[in-house]
Amino acid sequence: MKDEPPLLVQFLGNNPTIRIIDFFLDNRTDYSKNEIIEGTGMSKTTFYKVWDKLEKFRVMVPTRRYGRAQLFRINTENELVKKLIAIDFTLGMHAMNEALAKVPVRASSKRK
Repeated sequence: MKDEPPLLVQFLGNNPTIRIIDFFLDNRTDYSKNEIIEGTGMSKTTFYKVWDKLEKFRVMVPTRRYGRAQLFRINTENELVKKLIAIDFTLGMHAMNEALAKVPVRASSKRK
């Protein structure tokens, strides 16, 4: 069975910005740029084409330094991020409800 892309990527499209945001929504800690590139499976060139925009709109914010690497996290105080979290949650609920609707209902057994 082929892995399906995450729900947020399915809904908003498979583009680098959405893939980075989805990575952070699934992994709520801080990461270096190299860890983000590895975690999203994108090239450095693609990553750096969109990263400045994520910082400019304060979707991603620096947290701390680990050695020479600057770490970043998703800015959960940002209104745009709050809306993306809500969309991701809603998509998850929708998928769960669809999956539950496909589960056959078993008749309950009564004890005597």
